Amino acid sequence: MQPMLATKGTHVPTDAGWTHEVKWDGVRILADSDGDEVRLTSRNANLVSVAWPEVTEHPLPGRDLLVDGEIIALNERGLPDFRTLQDRMHVRRATTARALSERVPATYMVFDLLRLDGADLTGLPLEERRERLRALGLDGVWQVPDAYDDGAMLLDATRQQGLEGIVSKRLSSTYRFGERSPHWRKFAHRHRLSYVVGGWRPQEGTGDRLATLLVGEPTPDGLLYRGRVGSGIGPKQSPVLQRLLEPLTTSSSPFVDEVPRVDARGTRWVEPVVVVDVDSHGAGYDRLRQPSYQGVRSDLTAADL
Repeated sequence: MQPMLATKGTHVPTDAGWTHEVKWDGVRILADSDGDEVRLTSRNANLVSVAWPEVTEHPLPGRDLLVDGEIIALNERGLPDFRTLQDRMHVRRATTARALSERVPATYMVFDLLRLDGADLTGLPLEERRERLRALGLDGVWQVPDAYDDGAMLLDATRQQGLEGIVSKRLSSTYRFGERSPHWRKFAHRHRLSYVVGGWRPQEGTGDRLATLLVGEPTPDGLLYRGRVGSGIGPKQSPVLQRLLEPLTTSSSPFVDEVPRVDARGTRWVEPVVVVDVDSHGAGYDRLRQPSYQGVRSDLTAADL
């Protein structure tokens, strides 16, 4: 049993037959219970109950139900962040999972009701399934997020708040397990900002061909490391960047914070003077998410940033 998936949208629907929800940056989970024990399965149909002990506590003891939703956790900036869940996702020991749940508490954002008290609801329209879901009065670790009529407004609001994006769903749509449906459409934000290059790494096996940039953000405390950028650097961009950066080679890292060992290994450090534009997924995070190199900004200096 696998959850229904959304297709990538090109424009947010504007007619009244659609509803719009926040796209959560978490772990997709189906929660199934015959009344007492709650079983959690991942998007790939793996049983992951042990990793989320607070979510397996039944919010409605005795009720039979199957719901679809996303487990999220907040980062230090108060934003849902998939990376805050990394240490918890693959835990298979109950004692470890319980200890991690105290440090990184999770919330289960429930957005669909698929079975209730033995009745299969997947053939009902989404609008009716949502009404029944809201009527359950879930609160606490299990929460029912709001849905909105104005998708354009929600898309703009999530962009300003640094959230991942939105999902638009046709109110008349039924639920089909494992299907990527055109009746659910996802819209993820991409953000383009400028960063300073602090180093580069060669392509594995070559030792000399530039394949990845290490970039940072200038702050009053110095250059803070923001991550590696490899996507977008092709055969044409690589030699241009290499000719630009090699004369700037230095013996030590220009970042004031510690670069993770996995990123620092094999890096050629450079003076932090070259500015590049990077397109990334989401905003407000300490590390760039799905970054893509967009070009050198010869019109900007590190001081301009």
